[in-house]
Amino acid sequence: MASSGVWWMLFLLITMAGITRSFCSQVYVVYLGGKTGESQEEVMRKNHQLLIAVHGGSEELARESHVYSYSNGFRGFAAKLSEEQAKAMAVVSVFPNLRRQLHTTHSWDFMGLATDEAMEIPGFFTKNQENVIIGFIDTVPSFHDNQMPPVPTRWKGVCQAGEASSNFSCNRKIVGARYYSSGFVGEMPNSEPLLGSDISPAQYKSPRDSAGHGSHTASTAAGRFVSDMDFNGLASGGARGGAPLARIAVYKTCWSSGCYDADILAAFDDAIRDGVDILSLSLGPDPPQGNYFSDAISVGSFHAASHGILVVSSVGNVGAKGSATNLAPWMLTVGAGSTDRDFASYILLGDGTRIMGESLNAVGMTATATIIPASHANAGYFTRIKRGEQKTYRFIDLFIYLFIGFFSTFCLESSLNQTKARGKVLICRQAGRSSESKLAKSTAVKNAGGVGMILIDELDKDIAVPFTIPAATVGKRDGDQILSYINRKKGFLCRRREPRSLIFPARTIIGSRPAPWVTAFSSKGPNSLTPEILKPDVAAPGLNILAAWSPAAQQMSFNILSGTSMACPHVTGIAALIKAVYPSWSPSAIKSAIMTTARGKAGDPLRPWVGLLDPPRVLNPGLDFLCAVGYDNKTRHLVTGNVRPCPQPSPPAHNLNYPAIAAIDIKGGASIIRTVTNVGSPRSIYRSVVSPPPGISVTVVPTALVFTSYGQRISFTVSFSVAARPPAEGYSFGSLSWRSADAEVRSPLIVSVASSSL
Repeated sequence: MASSGVWWMLFLLITMAGITRSFCSQVYVVYLGGKTGESQEEVMRKNHQLLIAVHGGSEELARESHVYSYSNGFRGFAAKLSEEQAKAMAVVSVFPNLRRQLHTTHSWDFMGLATDEAMEIPGFFTKNQENVIIGFIDTVPSFHDNQMPPVPTRWKGVCQAGEASSNFSCNRKIVGARYYSSGFVGEMPNSEPLLGSDISPAQYKSPRDSAGHGSHTASTAAGRFVSDMDFNGLASGGARGGAPLARIAVYKTCWSSGCYDADILAAFDDAIRDGVDILSLSLGPDPPQGNYFSDAISVGSFHAASHGILVVSSVGNVGAKGSATNLAPWMLTVGAGSTDRDFASYILLGDGTRIMGESLNAVGMTATATIIPASHANAGYFTRIKRGEQKTYRFIDLFIYLFIGFFSTFCLESSLNQTKARGKVLICRQAGRSSESKLAKSTAVKNAGGVGMILIDELDKDIAVPFTIPAATVGKRDGDQILSYINRKKGFLCRRREPRSLIFPARTIIGSRPAPWVTAFSSKGPNSLTPEILKPDVAAPGLNILAAWSPAAQQMSFNILSGTSMACPHVTGIAALIKAVYPSWSPSAIKSAIMTTARGKAGDPLRPWVGLLDPPRVLNPGLDFLCAVGYDNKTRHLVTGNVRPCPQPSPPAHNLNYPAIAAIDIKGGASIIRTVTNVGSPRSIYRSVVSPPPGISVTVVPTALVFTSYGQRISFTVSFSVAARPPAEGYSFGSLSWRSADAEVRSPLIVSVASSSL
């Protein structure tokens, strides 16, 4: 009897699990491929038929499940489906509506551009910016249109005002604005009532930005000139975007919890129809990235590029080797570098030692104070228990003491003892590349009565933060020096004296150390999907960048942020300048110009394929990938509309005509072909200059490219062979430059040797 009861209960659980799976649905993106010449109505009719089929013939359920239809730049739809229904779709790909994260002035001076809005570069006419339209898939900015000419007649976009309380409108600068929330609401159904409410002002149901991120990125790329920009008195002066006369189109897809795939693809689809020239996305997936056609940004950017739109994206902020995202070769992926500007907050120790930290604090300490490690101010307890004549400690008490001491080391909320911390400067630590808020640490110290904080951050010590009390961030070496000073003062052989310190307000310092360098937080290659395609493509300033901010966020108009989110719009601005000078250039041509004129040095084992943008040089830069990575003819036809079959054998991925040249896992040797197009002087000669990767012999044929006309194409072959003393296991780096009398272009060389050849 008991046994039958168990079996009955098991049957009931299995049945309930099946029912739950059947009725549990979420938003999926159903990708059908490229446009086929069908009308928009016909595409939508077929989408509806697919939904009816998976809903057992019910038109009502099909209609209720529908979220978006995509028909302008590609075919597909988003709908609420069960896992079984999603699997039943016989299409190019079906993937869940995943959440993507945002990758969160003087930088343009550092990069060599003039300070006025005209931004003229000697020898090039860049005033055509007003005919370049940049789309931002992000949150949204607001800029004035004084003295800007009428909107280009080719523009087909719209301006969605949204709810009246958001007070949003377009002008001749912001020529279009849309917002997308169906994918967000589909995953967070309880969020709909909060959109536009006083409870959550960042959720304006309109294109208006109240989070700040979109205003920051858009103003970096295309903001108008502002004569008196600063943050808490720091970095004061005039500032402007890279292409300040370019137009802006806004596609708001990001909300408080992130940016959802269904909304992102809807934005891509509309932007293609609206007629943007460039799309900028400072957002992306968490690593490791999924395959190209199960990733919304890869899908959207593929079709944008096929319609002549350059897509610029950020690589991510994970920092580790192999953590790069936005990996598709048809988009331009950007890492973050530094500028020559620091926001220095000096720390004075009691022995007279001065140490430079980073901070955005306008206020410093007024007097010296005792300095202690935060672990000495933990809020734990250590209970003593009498056992006979001996005093002992319970193991659990010891564990709790050490556990809470660990938390206090990192100055986490409620981990500090007010009696021990009051009136002191606390030394806190950042736990590796964690998501802990540095600002929250300073708040924890302040709430415990501390008067200052020194934060030891071994990885991201250069990111300046507006702490809530006088504070500064230092690296491991400076942190060890401060701790050594404390230990000397606490030594038992000498008279005990309290170690003291004073933290000064932050100030702006230019040229304090060599720049540029790639930041620690910037995600690194190699490409986890296709190692032969090196990512990121280029680096641009992304450390402590001052730009516009939405007044709805924290009641301020400007802010300083760090991240590859900030680097991405620097490249977008440069791309807009190139488009203004060369309106007929393709996305690939613009991308190649940027990559091959970036300046940098080879040899860094984690970020060798990254050069920093050099805008004045960009304007004189002097195979089918899907076959190469194994997509079959049917899928390739659905995606591209091209009926031509892949050649047999398919060309290797390394022969994609990509600016960076990578030979991966070679055995003995490899040869790679590239084709270049002359966009410089009609008659010119470029000679090869090779800096070979260590342990690798490099030969270039021909050694000189002789051009006799503009637009002429010439191919060359780069051959690699493993030397008698091959490189150690891993990657080896070098470069190939082509130099003429007045120009130079450079491609990084990246080689890895198969283990059998070592």
